[in-house]
Amino acid sequence: MKIRFIINPIAGTGKQKEIEKLIEKDISFSYDVFYTRKAGDATLLAKEAAIDEKIDVVIAVGGDGTVNECAKTLVNSNTALGVIPSGSGNGFAFHIGMKKKIADAIIQLNNCTISTIDSCTANENVFVNVSGIGFDAHISNLFSNLKKRGLFNYIKLITKEVFAYESTKYKLQFEGKVMETKAYLIAFANASQYGNDFRISPNAKLNDGLIDFVIVKKFAKWKIPLFLLQIISGKIHLSKYVEIIKTKEMRIKTTNSLVHLDGEPITLSKTITLKNHRESLKIFAPNEKE
Repeated sequence: MKIRFIINPIAGTGKQKEIEKLIEKDISFSYDVFYTRKAGDATLLAKEAAIDEKIDVVIAVGGDGTVNECAKTLVNSNTALGVIPSGSGNGFAFHIGMKKKIADAIIQLNNCTISTIDSCTANENVFVNVSGIGFDAHISNLFSNLKKRGLFNYIKLITKEVFAYESTKYKLQFEGKVMETKAYLIAFANASQYGNDFRISPNAKLNDGLIDFVIVKKFAKWKIPLFLLQIISGKIHLSKYVEIIKTKEMRIKTTNSLVHLDGEPITLSKTITLKNHRESLKIFAPNEKE
């Protein structure tokens, strides 16, 4: 088996600086290592690995943004996606069962196996973890411009913005139904969490052929601390202010065109078509997780 490590050297808080020494020490497979220098490099390197060189596994070393860059070119290929968590959130990595410490995650790769999961698209743009529109997209946009990343600065940003942010009207079309709602955010969850155990859809599965649309409806601002506690404790789905719709396809119409895909902000049209693509991506992951 041949593995390619694609390392984003500026992801997160720089925990991956000594990673090559750990790879050389602990990996038993044949491998090579490439570094990204700018946005889009991971996609090009993953494409070369999958199409030109027929490499078996691409390991994204970074956060969910790096995972997304690699995944978008590995969908419907014979090359599997793996991940070493070294970003700010690492939601996809933690969902599939990767260890939080880089050294432990590298050792873990020696016992990972290949399986197949779903991928998703928003107006043909690929995502594999959690994406969304509304408040979480607003935060992702602001967070992407911070000079210092990490969990502390993420929480600080949420705390600063959450009380001023207002809910937005959305029109949802799915399975022949039409639904209008006013919400702070609508998360599109293929997996369960944003990262750092902030689980927006605790029961989401990567291989069920469905996207979990998590609608967070308007509620009193003084309840925000309790709401955040429910996310951290994995009980947000029990809130009376949350509705989760599981479906393979949905169309969302809104005046708000800013979304985030796996944590990376992007502006789409005011009509967004979201689709699940069943069993379209191979992953290299621990056996105990899907």
